[in-house]
Amino acid sequence: MTPSRADRPGRAALRLLRSALGRSRPAVLRLLAWSLLSAAPALVAGKALALAVDRGFLAHRPGPAAGWLALFAAVSALGAWASRQTYPWLAEVVEPMRDRLLGEVVSGMLHRAVATHGRADGSGAIAVARLTRQVEAVRDTVAGQLLIVSHFALTAIAVIVGSAALAPAAAALIAGPLLLSLAAFAALAPATARRQREAFAAEEELARSCADALRALRDLVACGAREAAEREVLAAVAANAEAGRALARLAGGRRLIVSLGAHLPLLLVVLAAPALVRHGLTAGAVIGVLAYLTGTLEPALRLLVQGAGASWLRLAVAAERLAAASHPVDATAAARAGHQLPPVDGSFELSGVSFSYGANADPVLDGFDLAVRDGEHLAVVGPSGIGKSTLADIVAGVVAPGHGKVLLGGAAPADLAPADLARARVLLPQDPYVFTGTVAENLRWLAPRATDSAVLASARAVGAEPLLRRLGGLAGHLAPGALSPGERQLIALARAHLSDARLVVLDEATRHLDAAAELRVERAFRSRPGTVVTITHRPGPARRADRVLLLDGSRPRLGTHAGLLADTPAYRHLTATPDPDAAGARPAATP
Repeated sequence: MTPSRADRPGRAALRLLRSALGRSRPAVLRLLAWSLLSAAPALVAGKALALAVDRGFLAHRPGPAAGWLALFAAVSALGAWASRQTYPWLAEVVEPMRDRLLGEVVSGMLHRAVATHGRADGSGAIAVARLTRQVEAVRDTVAGQLLIVSHFALTAIAVIVGSAALAPAAAALIAGPLLLSLAAFAALAPATARRQREAFAAEEELARSCADALRALRDLVACGAREAAEREVLAAVAANAEAGRALARLAGGRRLIVSLGAHLPLLLVVLAAPALVRHGLTAGAVIGVLAYLTGTLEPALRLLVQGAGASWLRLAVAAERLAAASHPVDATAAARAGHQLPPVDGSFELSGVSFSYGANADPVLDGFDLAVRDGEHLAVVGPSGIGKSTLADIVAGVVAPGHGKVLLGGAAPADLAPADLARARVLLPQDPYVFTGTVAENLRWLAPRATDSAVLASARAVGAEPLLRRLGGLAGHLAPGALSPGERQLIALARAHLSDARLVVLDEATRHLDAAAELRVERAFRSRPGTVVTITHRPGPARRADRVLLLDGSRPRLGTHAGLLADTPAYRHLTATPDPDAAGARPAATP
């Protein structure tokens, strides 16, 4: 659940701890058992030293004194061995939690990427910061919290119980300041949490600004904006450094808390020692109480305040931010605000569409208008880098335009649930995705309920039947690395042909096929219902298309192949240029 604005940072951390502890109860019980045994030296220390002084050294009996000290040494060795046994069980609690958290964050980020249609906004750099620094910070600090807090709690109980057994009056002198120090520690936590949150935000902003500057470096240099970008990055560096210094200043206050909880009781016991001795307290008991304070309580409290304090706040803020990042976007939230019905056909319309890859970059598309009817075949041609693939991404709803409106079958992609958008169109890139598995699993990816006969019919239509026979049929094993680029394209083309999508966008999806195979693919997609958009460098698909869109860096031109040949010199030059891939094209598959 995403924390609300009213949530305190610690609540997300507590939910995380409860989840980790609740899902690993056997490991938690074993961790607790070993932790109890590791606390034995804290309980024995003062009593053993008191007996060694009173019944040994002061009684001029060095043998019993050495015996009590040897007992304490043996208990300390046992405690150290028990501490060593806690770590494997700590890993059994923490590592599964880290894996679950990592999976939730990745899932949430993927959902958000789909919901925002992959807009380039620096979120990738923020994602890296979350997946590396923040998830690892949670893993490390949860482990530290479990060890430090359990150690302090057991130590504090042992000190108070042991001191009460030696000198009941001294126990009150210890418990009072200790409780005050813990209260002060809790009171300081909100301000420190705020500073820690600001430090995380500054770190993410620094990652975002660096990523933006590197991505737009060429445009920044070309536009003379390098110095402005440099100032922005340096400002983010300075803000990150200042956030770290502010956090460090608050850390100084934690030292005073240690003095209040451990050094003040020490002073009180020393000042009260003469009165305690007059009321029957032995010298060994006084030394034992002081040993509890200096050798046991003070290190544990310092570790809690200086170590657990900082790590708890880091955990609280990191857990809060990761909880928000891992929360999946409601797939229907956008649809409720606008068009909820899926596209009615394969038509699409672009109105006043503009897109650029950075705030200061020249637009790839600027005020672009285009309308394509259902069932039409459109070829998009133009030199490399002119924006053909960007147009394909916008038409498919993968990328949202900076300005303007896009409609797929009468519906805006941004208002569609991801599942509806996925069923409405299919985009095939030049290097399609093929995964390790059976041939049937790859071909049915977009149509999981398709029958074997339908799958084979689509493979036959695009010319992939010989490839399927070579692979062993639908049940054959498919290894992407063993296929040529053309064979991978055939698998993806058969998969798209099998789907129910009424809009098919082929972005150089036949680049690695020979001319005969390319023609067969065109006929296959023209024979199925819907619209086909072909992004190509080759003149053949443009000659056979219903209409051709020429992108050449100036005003886009739309018309028929014959009309563009007659009145557009750039198109004549483009179609007269030999296809650079034709000579090296290889058949996609051989029987």
